[in-house]
Parts: sequence; C-alpha cells; structure tokens
Amino acid sequence: MTSPPGATANESTRQLTLPVRVDDGSTFDLLCVSPHGEWSDCLFWIPAMGVPARQYLPLAQSLATRGIAVVIHEWRGIGSSNRRAGRQVNWGYRELLMDDLPAACTTLRAQWPTAKCWLGGHSLGGQLGSLHASQHLNEFAGLVLVASGSPYWRRFPRRWLIGAAYILAPLLAQMVGHLPGRRIGFGGNEARGVIADWARSGRSGRYAATGVEQDFEHDLGKLQLPMLALRLRDDWLGPQTSLDWLLGKMPQSSCNTQVIAPGDLGGANADHFGWMKTPDAIAARIAEWFGR
Repeated sequence: MTSPPGATANESTRQLTLPVRVDDGSTFDLLCVSPHGEWSDCLFWIPAMGVPARQYLPLAQSLATRGIAVVIHEWRGIGSSNRRAGRQVNWGYRELLMDDLPAACTTLRAQWPTAKCWLGGHSLGGQLGSLHASQHLNEFAGLVLVASGSPYWRRFPRRWLIGAAYILAPLLAQMVGHLPGRRIGFGGNEARGVIADWARSGRSGRYAATGVEQDFEHDLGKLQLPMLALRLRDDWLGPQTSLDWLLGKMPQSSCNTQVIAPGDLGGANADHFGWMKTPDAIAARIAEWFGR
C-alpha cells in the first residue's frame, strides 16, 4: 500500500486526515500516519478516556518509521468531534461501540481495503478495543493493549478509593450534566452515559452498555486473537491484577505480556501517561511483535 496523493509528508512518513460521519450526524476525524512508500500493516489505535487523537501522533510517527501505518480514532466529544457532552447532549458505550468504532473502521477499510489491520488501544481504548474485536471476530490480525486492564475496583491496590469513584463520578455527572473531567483532573468532559457505563463495569467487573443486548462477557470468551499487553511498571491505574482480570475474559486468545520500566523510556515515568512523552520504546515493542 502507498499513501494517497495530498498526504503531508516528512522524510519517512506521511500524514493524512480522514473525515468520518456517523448516521446520527456525529462527525470526527481519523489521524493517519503511514510509512513513505510501500507498507502492509495498519494499526487502528483507540485513545484513553478523554485523550485527543493528536496526543498519539508521536507514537504513530515512531511506528510509521518502523514500517507500520497507524490510524488514530477520535472519541465522541473530544478533539475533532462535533459533539460536546452537556445536559442536552448525552451518549454512552452504545454509541461509542455500535456507531463510532464501526464507522471509523469502515472509513479505514475504504481507504486501504487490502491492509492487514491490527487493533490497539490505551487504557479504556484497550478495553473498548477488546469489546469491538469480540463483535467483529474476523476483522483484525491481533490486539495490542497498552496500560490497559479491567476497571473492576477489587483488582486495585487502592480499591476503596477506586470504588468510591465509581459511586461519586456518576452522581457528579448527573448534577453537572456531564463529568467535568478537565476541572477535576480525570478524563475529558465526559457524557453522563459514558460515565454510567464505565462506573457500572468498575463496580461489577463485567462489561455491559445501556441499550445494548449483546452479552459482552460471552463474546469476549469467544475471541481468538494473538495479543500483546504492555504494562507500565509504576502505573497504579493499570496494575497487573487489573490486566489479569481483563485477559481472563479472553481465555482463547494467547497473550504476550511485557512490563515497561523507566529505563526503557529514557528515565521518563513508567506510568499511565508518562510513556506518551517518549513512545519509542512502546513502538519498538509493538513493531517487534509484528515481526518488524
């Protein structure tokens, strides 16, 4: 595959923006970074809660220099999205999983129909990526999780703090009309429905979405994909126990689990977001796993 005419380029990579329109009128852009010249592997990347797609451009550039194209998803309500959560504007996991992700993947496939597509995500992106893969069993070559894991409160060292958040966050979102994540320092300004679905999975340890009949737990159990899980050594938001709970839902998928330490990141913090400042080590691990 080659990048289409009109893509911006540097010496070794090209960048392209692909607009996506969902049936309900929601729009957003996919940010695409591809190697200059021929390539075959494409990683569809899903951000963490509240993180704009553009924040992953350094990761995408690093992967593209290693021969892997990257298409970065944009969450509804964040960055290039034409939606903003509020008292009159609400959505939940149903829209993210059943509307936005399929529309994004359709756009990707239309642009590069013969690419070998992999699916990856950071934190909540890894969780919803796993759920999306379980609904589309034959679409992806493998799954990459970075700083991800189940939000189940019993799987965290600070379990009572985490458990309290799953009670208080939905209440705050209902009072304000959305979760004011920018103000409180957690996530973005998130829709009430997203916070309700996230908190429910955190309290119960099971995935479900309001308005969705699918049994996600059953579907995850049928998923058969090779997986790479990269855990950050000092990430209290993504401890090994949380990752184990998520991986345990996918017993038919084989997983290569690796730990990233500060030394791998040039001394940067090996925590939930610190790796994004120096993503080359993450990109190198992914590329090696891809066989690059």
